[in-house]
Amino acid sequence: MVETLSGNYGAAAIWIFSAAICDGLDGKVARLTGTTSQFGVEFDSLADLVAFGVTPGLLMYSWALKPFGRLGWLAAFLFVVCGALRLARFNVQVSTVESKRFVGLPIPAAASMVASTVLLFSHFGWPSSYKRFAILALIYLLAFLMVSSVKYYSFKDPELIKRQPFGFLVMAIVLLIIVAAKPAVMVFAIMLCYVLSGPVTLLFELPRRRRLEKAIHKMHEEHQHSG
Repeated sequence: MVETLSGNYGAAAIWIFSAAICDGLDGKVARLTGTTSQFGVEFDSLADLVAFGVTPGLLMYSWALKPFGRLGWLAAFLFVVCGALRLARFNVQVSTVESKRFVGLPIPAAASMVASTVLLFSHFGWPSSYKRFAILALIYLLAFLMVSSVKYYSFKDPELIKRQPFGFLVMAIVLLIIVAAKPAVMVFAIMLCYVLSGPVTLLFELPRRRRLEKAIHKMHEEHQHSG
């Protein structure tokens, strides 16, 4: 937030990524050291709201949304509010929803998408006024996806890694090489693919869901007729 207020938007984006890395490690460190607690869970959510809700919202508003006036600050405000709702819903559903899937776009992923956009523009030397309407649309889209019921892969399936350890190792190395070649471009591409993966998967699953619903409805009707 300090970097944003100082006009160092690239540095602010890097700090958001740093927070995302720490967010991925804090739970594992707590479990390894045996220091998990309810206080830690609640404090983690508060830290997430500041790092991945307030900070990206302020960054986007200062960097690109301010010229839109009310529409701009509403987009930034909506991003923060939807992030808070996403965290609250996650805390409520954490014991009832399967761990392999997130319901709604995770707030660290939304914040990382914001940060990668800033870094991409900085990499190509584009001003924040370049494609400003696309940036506004992106913020509204991220806010909507966070509170939607669209499912995202959580990468929390240790059994999958255990079954194919060599394949995952090769994939990780290749991914690191690709990112190292063009960090700003490739990180943006990876984050964009993840953001779009939820809606794309939903579209592919719709026909199967409809067939399943029709089959259930048909079975229900047959059961009623037989009764």
